[in-house]
Amino acid sequence: MGELVEHWTLLEDERGLIAGKRGATRLGFALLLKFYTREGRFPRGRSELPDDAVDFVGRQVKVPAADLGLYEWAGRTIESHRSQIRQHLGFRECTVADAEVLTSWLAADVCTRERRPDQVREELLGWCRAEQIEPPSAGRIERIVRSALCIRVSWLWCCGSLLGSHRRPCSGSAR
Repeated sequence: MGELVEHWTLLEDERGLIAGKRGATRLGFALLLKFYTREGRFPRGRSELPDDAVDFVGRQVKVPAADLGLYEWAGRTIESHRSQIRQHLGFRECTVADAEVLTSWLAADVCTRERRPDQVREELLGWCRAEQIEPPSAGRIERIVRSALCIRVSWLWCCGSLLGSHRRPCSGSAR
């Protein structure tokens, strides 16, 4: 129960955000907000929300937990909710430019000491949180991580770090 109270209790300013919402929309918004503050990203769907948290938040907003089944996980409403939550928390969406900077940083810094994709992913998520950027989709994260790891391997191969004295000039794309 302590974890529920710590992570899923709506704070006063958060209650103000849900004041004009009703029913499943009210519950869905509150759960998106609390999940984001805890995880640093939005849930991909109902399956990522613990049942006990849904019940706990439902009691706070006076909406039965079963009503969450009526919440629309795609469309204008959830996009509006995400935008309101990002604005409230001071976050913004990840842009193409952000992804390029992130890939370069991962390749130049993180991948010099870490080659496990899961660990590189954790660094990516930490960077997004520190920069107050909503993490990209899971698929985009995977592509960024793979790209950073490939760039790093290319740098090592071109510069001879892996081949000893068999050095080969780097092409511009491997830098």
